[in-house]
Amino acid sequence: MPELRFYHLQKRSVEQALPLIVSKAYKTEKNIIIRIGETGNISDLDDELWGFDPASFLPHVVEGGKNPELNPIYLTKSNDNPNDAKILFLVSGASADDISGYDLVCMVFNGNDDLELKEARLKWKQYKDSDFKLAYWQQSDSGAWENKA
Repeated sequence: MPELRFYHLQKRSVEQALPLIVSKAYKTEKNIIIRIGETGNISDLDDELWGFDPASFLPHVVEGGKNPELNPIYLTKSNDNPNDAKILFLVSGASADDISGYDLVCMVFNGNDDLELKEARLKWKQYKDSDFKLAYWQQSDSGAWENKA
């Protein structure tokens, strides 16, 4: 059963916050899928992953790119898992029907978007009722992460 982490954004956009969270996950040396919902923009996230920190490197490929199975990070809007990822990020309203193949699932949502906030709360309740190991991280007024649950 995977661990589930909710990341409640309030001060930063997904494009600003995600590279920092993904860089920590990348250090585990497990492959990563970033699944983007219909409202998200793969190209914006791709740009942010390439350029967020000149001192670091997050090797990745976007859906439709060459050799996704050879890349540790894969950005997609589909449910495929060509790089046999063990970490799944769900952003911009993305969802997953089956999370059983992952070790870690991170739901990153915009707390200023009523629909995303409502969906995250529904998912939290659903997973809490199913006895998943859950963590809830929320940005404070300063932008720092606080563990709320």
